[in-house]
Amino acid sequence: MSAKIIDGKAFASGLRARVQAQGERLRREHGIVPGLATVLVGADPASEVYVRNKNKTAETIGFHSVSHHLPASASEAEVLSLVRALNADKSVHGILVQMPLPAQVREAAVLDTLDPAKDVDALTPTNAGLLLSGRAHLVSCTPAGVMMLLKEYVGDIAGMDALVIGRSLLFGKPAAQLLLAANATVTMAHSRTRDLPDVARRADILVAAIGKPGFVKGDWVKPGAAVIDVGINRVTAADGKTAIVGDVDYDAAAKLAGAITPVPGGVGAMTIVCLMRNTLLAAAAQAGLPPPNI
Repeated sequence: MSAKIIDGKAFASGLRARVQAQGERLRREHGIVPGLATVLVGADPASEVYVRNKNKTAETIGFHSVSHHLPASASEAEVLSLVRALNADKSVHGILVQMPLPAQVREAAVLDTLDPAKDVDALTPTNAGLLLSGRAHLVSCTPAGVMMLLKEYVGDIAGMDALVIGRSLLFGKPAAQLLLAANATVTMAHSRTRDLPDVARRADILVAAIGKPGFVKGDWVKPGAAVIDVGINRVTAADGKTAIVGDVDYDAAAKLAGAITPVPGGVGAMTIVCLMRNTLLAAAAQAGLPPPNI
């Protein structure tokens, strides 16, 4: 068996073109330029790269892009003051506060302050609750991207057994809710799950988001299953070269899987484009307009 490659990069390219076209229509017909503001506290190298790529993408597709970089020593009060100012800024439709935050800034305090209508990462308690109740307007970017890829490459997943390994607020929990909404039967696994390999072998859809390179072994995969690797891990080989790998042992898993996402070029390619999509949706909603057809 040779697994079908789930090409996130190709799908993201098409989605980006649709988002850009709808953004141009919003500007042309209503005079609205979708605006995204990013907030970075400190100098975490990975976070700096992510924020820079997000701002660059926003500018490239014609969105209004604003970047705020505070020092690692910034107080919680300073961060919350900036978030409140962005909440009130009519030119900003989406706000993304890059995680992780320094120890003195409580993530919960930031999320409680952030306007849910501008919460394009969909992490506020309001947006998490709306997702749980099936009424979400904005959905976390990476889980939303995963669902798009499953729809495109797997089709109707109703009745399938889905396993999500990882229970983070950013991915695991919203992903489980979206899979449930698509009528899959969902199991969430984590570091304390017993007999995880056996649990994994029952899954028609195996989603790995645990942040450990090669954690999911090839023999964990049910023959024909769809394997979604959300992991992005930077590893250094014996020769000193670095590489980006996922949470799944790709070569071994691909021999059994029916479909699989590569790393890179799979799920990661979807995240920033889905952020732009959320910014567009937020801009339309704040203007009282129906959601764009994307």
